Amino acid sequence: MPTGLLGKKVGMTRIYDENGKAIPVTVVVAGPCVVVQRKTAERDGYEAVQLGFEPVAHARLNQPMLGHYLSRNVEPHRHLREFGVGGDEAPAAGSTVTVAIFEEGQMVEVTGTSKGRGFAGAVKRYGFRGGPASHGSKVHRAPQSAGATDAQRVFRGKRSPGHMGAERCTTKGLQVVKVDPERNVLLIRGSVPGPRGGLLEIKAQAQAEQGSDE
Repeated sequence: MPTGLLGKKVGMTRIYDENGKAIPVTVVVAGPCVVVQRKTAERDGYEAVQLGFEPVAHARLNQPMLGHYLSRNVEPHRHLREFGVGGDEAPAAGSTVTVAIFEEGQMVEVTGTSKGRGFAGAVKRYGFRGGPASHGSKVHRAPQSAGATDAQRVFRGKRSPGHMGAERCTTKGLQVVKVDPERNVLLIRGSVPGPRGGLLEIKAQAQAEQGSDE
């Protein structure tokens, strides 16, 4: 089966265990996803499946993407991502993958696009300490020096004010607290990247680490 699934962030809430302890969880509507294409080692050099998420009207896609779906007798979807395959068997094109591939207590990693913060200064963007706060100081939150002066340029990577957030990021070590196949809902302990309604990629932790090591 695929090692991951696409979903959307609903928001955060809390649930209580049998001892009455509050557990902060993120509610994610994951799937159902349709297998659009099967990648094989013989033909493509690796094992994976393309999963489509959230059906979309034909008019919303350009001709190449529309042909990619219709040539495989699969209805178009708004989002398309590849996931690795765990085990010997993989679902064929046109089959459906649900949250049932996950188990309660399983460790996962979640990838999404972080919230955009707009233009931010160095103190907010990088956590700089800032200058003295007294009235005698004229520099409070400015980044000060731009680096070496003999080079007559600013070196690449200098931490300066600029656009903050709206970047692809991954949170690892998250635990699946509850799986609800009937409502296609995952409850994941802790916070995940992105705003409400943001697209998420949920992958099994162990499988994801094995793929990165290879």
